[in-house]
Amino acid sequence: MVLALTVCGVVVALVVLGLFVFGLRRRLIQRSGGTFDCSLRWDVPEKPDTSGKGWSYGVARYSGDRIEWYRVFSYAYRPRRVLERASIEVAGRRLPEGEEELALLSDAVILTCLHQGIRLELAMSEDALTGFLAWLEAAPPGQRVNVA
Repeated sequence: MVLALTVCGVVVALVVLGLFVFGLRRRLIQRSGGTFDCSLRWDVPEKPDTSGKGWSYGVARYSGDRIEWYRVFSYAYRPRRVLERASIEVAGRRLPEGEEELALLSDAVILTCLHQGIRLELAMSEDALTGFLAWLEAAPPGQRVNVA
């Protein structure tokens, strides 16, 4: 009986520690400011896929002339993807359709982009989208920016 209680106590402590580390990691990412919730789908086909598959929920952070994207459900402190402002080309925007509505946050808008020849989709709130497009257009003089 004592062994079972000890094992249960250790399991509960590990779960609480894991949740604490998730929260601490997100707090450290957001510490410098300029973050927003952003789902990402990498290397998508030309025709929109509305099945809802391939989306990863994350947090994006502005960092100078790039955006660092972190998966929410990860312990990694380094960003999973880094998008350079000069390499982002906006190809279009749309609202979620079909099963995508269940896979994404309720107020999400999907932005289709090309980044160094790779087609990707970013899903974010309307407010975050406004900030993202303003950030893209605010490139330093001499840099080309492609916003559709």
